[in-house]
Amino acid sequence: MLAEQRRRRILAELRRTGAVRVAELTDLLGVSDMTIRRDLEQLSVDGLAEKVHGGAVLVGSATFEPGFAAKSRLAEPAKLAIAAKAARMLRPGSAIALSAGTTTWSMAPLVARIPGLTVVTNSPVVADAVTAENPQTTVILTGGVRTPSAALVGPIADHSIAGLHVDQLFLGIHGMDRRAGFTTPNLAEAKTNQALISAAREVIVVADSSKWGVVGFADIAPLSVADAIITDSGLPERAVSDLRESVGSVVVVDP
Repeated sequence: MLAEQRRRRILAELRRTGAVRVAELTDLLGVSDMTIRRDLEQLSVDGLAEKVHGGAVLVGSATFEPGFAAKSRLAEPAKLAIAAKAARMLRPGSAIALSAGTTTWSMAPLVARIPGLTVVTNSPVVADAVTAENPQTTVILTGGVRTPSAALVGPIADHSIAGLHVDQLFLGIHGMDRRAGFTTPNLAEAKTNQALISAAREVIVVADSSKWGVVGFADIAPLSVADAIITDSGLPERAVSDLRESVGSVVVVDP
C-alpha cells in the first residue's frame, strides 16, 4: 500500500472514531509502527491530525476547515482521475461554474483547453490556474471574502452569482453523507455554494472517496441535488449504492 493510500485510510479512521492508536493502525494496515508514526507526522504537518502519546486525534470538529495547501496533497491520484473524467463532460462554447476546491483546481488546466468556454468561479486559485493555461479563456471571478480553503464567499459573492446562469456547475465539497447530504465546515461557503447550485442547469459533484461519511457544520444540499457525482473506486460498495438511490448518475473512476 502506498503512503498516500495509508494516510487516506488513517484519515478515514480518524474521521470515523475521532482518535487512533499506533498499535491499532499497524494491525489494520500491516506496516511497522515507525511507518505509522511517519504517516501521523505528515498528517500533523498537513494540519489534519494532532499527534498525542501513542497515536493521534482529529483536529477540530465539524467546523474545522483545512487550508488549501493541506487539502491539495490529499488523494491526489483520485482527484486527477476525477478531474479528467469531469473535463470530458465539458461542451465547447458553454458557460460553466467551478466551485472552490482542490478537485476543481485539478480540473482547471483541462478546462482551459476547451474552446469558447466562459468560466465562473469563486476561487482565485482556480481562476489563476485556468488563465495560466489559456489567457484567452473568459473567467469571471465572483469576489467575496476569502476562506482558509481559498473560496470567496459572503454577500458579495452570493449577489454576483445570483444574476448569472450557467450550463454546468462542477461542485467540490468537504463532505458527503447519506443523511446529511453535502456539507462544509464554513457557513458562508455553504450559502455561496447554494447560490452556485441555483445558477446551474446541471450540477456535477466531484468528490474523492475520502469525503464519504464526513459531515461538516453547514448543509449545502441533499444528495439528490446532484445530477451526477464523479468519485473514485476507493468508495465502498454500500456507499455507491446509497448514492445511486439519490443521484441520477454515479461515475466511479480508478485513480
